[in-house]
Amino acid sequence: MRITSAKKKEILKILAETYHGTTTALEYSSPFELLVAVVLSAQCTDTRVNVITGRLFPSYNTPEKMLKLKEAQLAELIRDCGLYRSKAKNIIGACEMLCQEYDGQVPDSFDKLIKLPGVGRKTANVLLSQLFKVPAIAVDTHVFRVANRLGLAKGDTPVMVEQGLMKLIPQEEWGEAHHWLIWHGRKVCKARKPNCLSCPLVKLCPSAEKSPALTAVKI
Repeated sequence: MRITSAKKKEILKILAETYHGTTTALEYSSPFELLVAVVLSAQCTDTRVNVITGRLFPSYNTPEKMLKLKEAQLAELIRDCGLYRSKAKNIIGACEMLCQEYDGQVPDSFDKLIKLPGVGRKTANVLLSQLFKVPAIAVDTHVFRVANRLGLAKGDTPVMVEQGLMKLIPQEEWGEAHHWLIWHGRKVCKARKPNCLSCPLVKLCPSAEKSPALTAVKI
């Protein structure tokens, strides 16, 4: 199936209608809490992150309070999170930089954000979009997978997909579209077993033609 510009627009329209009003599943009450939650979310589900932050944030919800912990102590508190040792090191390092350079506040600049330990391009874009309403598309594993499968933006790297989506989607919709793609990836277009039979995009999706579940179904 050839994906034309018209089909891409139709796909985005359906995604917008299906996932209108969706936002991050991470639970937070301050910019710092979201920063920590997003760092923890790498290779970890949002549900698990919310369990971890639910016991972490009541006592350690600012950079200053977090720095009362030693790296090993923080690692133990987030032990049930993947890559917990490296995440603990990065969170402590980010807290030190926030206190030393930004008066304990999360900066609203991409260039400043990516200097923080543990903050890469995806995390910086999430923070900019979610906290500061700066137009940005954060390409996580869901966005990367869904954009490629739907043919919205083909690419071998997150940066390539990000650039493709930025060209396709109007800038004022970047933040919302990021959530449309994430939720579609979580609910329907899953990594191992995409639920093509219940997908509202099945007639427009080039990858649906390869789905074993649809081989006996005319779409």
